[in-house]
Amino acid sequence: MYFLYSSLLALAVLLSSPWWLLRMARYGKYREGLGERLGVVPQRIRTGNPRRAIWIHAVSVGEVLAIAALAEQLRSEFSEHRLVISTTTSTGQALARKRFGEENVFYFPLDFGFCIRPYLRELRPELVVVAETEFWPNFLRSAKSSDAQIAVVNARISDRSFPRYRRWRGLLHRVLAGVDVFCAQTQDDARRLREIGAPGERVQVSGNLKFDIQPPRETPLVAQLRAAICQGGVGPVIVAGSTVEGEEELLLNDFAMVQPVFPNALLILAPRHPERFQSVGGEVSKNGVPIIRRSEWNGSQLSHGVFLLDSIGELASVYALADVAVVGGSFAPRGGHNILEPAWFAKPILIGPHYQNFRDIVLLFQGGNAVLILENGFLPLLDLLKNPALAHDLGRRARSVLDSQRGATDRTLDKLRQLLRAAAPQPEPHEVA
Repeated sequence: MYFLYSSLLALAVLLSSPWWLLRMARYGKYREGLGERLGVVPQRIRTGNPRRAIWIHAVSVGEVLAIAALAEQLRSEFSEHRLVISTTTSTGQALARKRFGEENVFYFPLDFGFCIRPYLRELRPELVVVAETEFWPNFLRSAKSSDAQIAVVNARISDRSFPRYRRWRGLLHRVLAGVDVFCAQTQDDARRLREIGAPGERVQVSGNLKFDIQPPRETPLVAQLRAAICQGGVGPVIVAGSTVEGEEELLLNDFAMVQPVFPNALLILAPRHPERFQSVGGEVSKNGVPIIRRSEWNGSQLSHGVFLLDSIGELASVYALADVAVVGGSFAPRGGHNILEPAWFAKPILIGPHYQNFRDIVLLFQGGNAVLILENGFLPLLDLLKNPALAHDLGRRARSVLDSQRGATDRTLDKLRQLLRAAAPQPEPHEVA
């Protein structure tokens, strides 16, 4: 099975290589860390340290944020181990290096034995922690063969991926047999894990680690924006985060209806993908709306119009400034994005109908009357801005729902403690005279 899988993966990489090369040439994506992905262990993590490692794999920014508190507690409690983090995306890599140090962070290798084995030899992991559902067959098999304990934490099976996983249940059963514990987000995720082949007795429900993420501290940008908003008499402020193609046009149309009622309104617009910053800026200008780009703003006077957040890693803290928060990726059929970031600041949240990637979180908020799901554009936006008391109550309920779900980190940590204790060498029994 593994030989066939590796052959098909190699064929897929070969056939898709023109697309990858185009993305590298056009956007510079995937170029960074290419050697690491191909199994070249970077010198910065070759410390010659005799300690065995705890290896946590987190795909991108969302997963890095979710496992951050868990990782810090593991590093503190099991200081005899070295803690390392791998990521797949460059944004996740940048955040992980900032949080855990460059010498402890690297790009996750491609799922071929020759790419994985150099890392296992160098790090000698005693525990491998995989965030969410990164079920890479060769990686899991090789890690288990190296005597590592394996945990899948914050595990979730989305509506979109569940039918595909279930179709391959016979093969997945063998792949998942090497995992020692699955910490699922919800009972529904636990059931789905069992249905796709995870050993039932190893599946636990620990909750969603993302509810335990702490709100970001106020950044210099937020302080500058707050001061400029106050000095310029700007407001109300709408923060639209993680928008995707097609959503900016809808937002700008609705913002045109807001401006006659609130002539000093400010729309802080944060597109999801950096390669779209330029085109989104052009679309704003084409609509005749005044625009200030984050990359060009020096902290001076701010006026009404659009503030284009053409930067990476600053959106979460900017939600603190919102009178209303719009979370993108949900008005176009992209599956939605994380609504917990504005909930940290007790902000009223608007999303569209396409939220399947965050189904369980959205349903919790919906049950607590803590999110507005808009089926037809952003029309209720103006009504919410006209009624600050209603907006305040919606934001307060959002924070209340978030607080009620905390505790997943402690529950997950308890399971990982058990695995590390099981992996620790046992003392020799003393003979009784």
